[in-house]
Amino acid sequence: MGESYKPPFTMNEEITNLIVEIGEYVGAITTYDAMRPNPILRRENRIKTIHSSLAIEQNTLTLEQVTDVINGKRILGPPQDIREVKNAYEAYERVSALDPYSVKNLLLAHKIMMEGLVKEAGSFRSGNVGVYAGTELIHAGTPAKYVPDLMNQLFTWLKQSKYHPLVKSCVFHYEFEFIHPFADGNGRTGRLWQSLILQKWKEVFAWIPVETLVYENQEEYYKVLQRADNVGDSTEFVEFMLGMIRNALKEISETHNKTNVSTNVVTNVGINVVTNEEKIIALLRQDGNMSANMLSASVGITGRQAQRILAKLKAEGKIIRHGANKNGYWEVID
Repeated sequence: MGESYKPPFTMNEEITNLIVEIGEYVGAITTYDAMRPNPILRRENRIKTIHSSLAIEQNTLTLEQVTDVINGKRILGPPQDIREVKNAYEAYERVSALDPYSVKNLLLAHKIMMEGLVKEAGSFRSGNVGVYAGTELIHAGTPAKYVPDLMNQLFTWLKQSKYHPLVKSCVFHYEFEFIHPFADGNGRTGRLWQSLILQKWKEVFAWIPVETLVYENQEEYYKVLQRADNVGDSTEFVEFMLGMIRNALKEISETHNKTNVSTNVVTNVGINVVTNEEKIIALLRQDGNMSANMLSASVGITGRQAQRILAKLKAEGKIIRHGANKNGYWEVID
C-alpha cells in the first residue's frame, strides 16, 4: 500500500454523482433545526447506533434493554451481551476525540470496545482467522504476520489519498474488513471507524451513522461485500455504501420538505451531471478546501484538467480563491 497503493476500486460516474448528491443533501439537512446539536437527541441516537452495531454481531439485547444498561439499570440478559453494550457506549463516548488517521487510536478504540471480551483487546491478532457461513469458509483474513504492516500502510493511504472523504471512508471500510486485523470485533470497529471518518468531514454523520444503515440493510450488505471479495474489486461496495448514505439523507430531506439540491445538478429522475465544470462546482460547494488533485480524483480527470477548469471558473467569476495555494480555500459564487 503506502504512497503507491492503488485500492481495488474504480472511480466511475455513478460514484462521482453519488458524492455530488450526498453533498447537496448534507448542505440542506444542516440547516434543519432538528439536526442541530441536542444532548437528548444525540444520546438517543447513540443508543440506537450501539444497538444496531451490536445486533449485527448477534447481541440479543433489545433497544429497550440497551437503553436500560446505558442508563445504569439492572436487566436480565447474557453477561457478555451486557458487557458489549457497556464497552461500546464508552467507545462511542470517546470516539469524537480520536484521530481517524492514527493506528494507535484505532487500537485504543478496539481495546475499549473489546475489553473483557477477548484476550487480544487493543492488539492486532496473533493468529489467523476466517469468516464462516455455518461451516463454510467465505473469507480468510490476511495472515497475522502481515497485519501490522498492512494496517500501517492502509492508514498512510487514508491520510494521503486525494479521493473525497466519502470514497475514502468506504474504501477503508472494505479494506479493513478484508484484512480482518483483530481476533474479534472487526465488524463493530470497522463501522465505528467509517463513521468517525465521515463525522470528521461533516458533523451531520453523528446523526446518520453507518452502523444503523448497515443494520437496516445487512443482508444486502454482506452479499455485496462477498461479491467484492470474489472479484477482488470494491467498486460495487463503494457504490452500495454511498447509495445507502444517499437514500438516508434523501429520506430526511423529503420528510422535512426542505430539500436544497441544486437544480443544475439534480433532476426529478435523479442525478444528471452534464459537465466536469458542474461536478467541480458542486464538489466545491461541499468542501472549498478541496485541491485540484482531490477534485481530479473525485471527478475522474487529470490534475491538469482540473487546474484548467478551476482557472476558467475563476476567470468567469464563478469561484473565488481565498488565501494561499496551500492553506486557502475556494468559494462558489451563486
